[in-house]
Amino acid sequence: MKDFLQNTWKHRAHVVMALPAFLILLFFSYIPMAGLVMAFKSFDYSKGIWTSPWNGIENFKFLLASKSTFITMTKNTLMYYVIFTALGTFLNVVIAIAIDQCVFKKASKAMQTVMIIPVFISYAAVQFIVYAYLSTDTGILNNTFNIATRFYSTPKAWPWILTIVKMWNSVGYGSVLYMSVLAGIDTSLYEAAEIDGANKWQQFWYIILPNIKTIVSLNLILAVKGAISVYEIPMIMTNGANQSATFVMKTLDTAFTSRKIGLASAMGVVLLVFIMIVTFIQKRFIEGKEED
Repeated sequence: MKDFLQNTWKHRAHVVMALPAFLILLFFSYIPMAGLVMAFKSFDYSKGIWTSPWNGIENFKFLLASKSTFITMTKNTLMYYVIFTALGTFLNVVIAIAIDQCVFKKASKAMQTVMIIPVFISYAAVQFIVYAYLSTDTGILNNTFNIATRFYSTPKAWPWILTIVKMWNSVGYGSVLYMSVLAGIDTSLYEAAEIDGANKWQQFWYIILPNIKTIVSLNLILAVKGAISVYEIPMIMTNGANQSATFVMKTLDTAFTSRKIGLASAMGVVLLVFIMIVTFIQKRFIEGKEED
């Protein structure tokens, strides 16, 4: 304890700088987790969190009893996680390399500016753009190809639509981040590789990949929470339709629409466990790849 206090005082400047971030995490992330106790209670607004009666795991039993809803939101949550993470990372890397090395190198500055614009466009505005393309009566796609597809009432179409919207919104910004890493690679490595007769694929495999592997691994781990707790895109685009429901959508709907706080807390616990399991598996997989 004495060593800890001495070390803290020695680095007091760093402690002071880190204090605001620590307090934000403490008050807005860790202390609210005490509310997960509501998952094991029959919550009563008049009694509050701590004096509401306990009901054990009844909330979890009720959640599992609604089998079709539970399966749908679990499937959608995991599907969006896999698609958004895998496809997003792949496109980020490919576009960054294409701009930095091959296709658009001369126009890289203009391309970066254009690609980062979608990040600043709200999904509420994107909803109207999507509607302009997909509307049954006045949609650009239906009028252009002379068809009458009802996209908004076709559940199988929405994973594709939401994926396209997500990629359009996030890939440009992600590519710019990877380009900053690529810009830090010593150009003499490419020159030496060309002298030795290495082609573009070999340069990617032996120069680019080892240099971006760390940032890719870090982004994959950090993306777990955002991808699994996806809410804004399906909620705004589909207006909360059941076919696109995710865990977060159903949790918020249960808490604030149905006002079943105990059940919503149980869903939050399940979602938290999902995030921990996926993060652990992904971290172990990445560590195993790095050891190989």
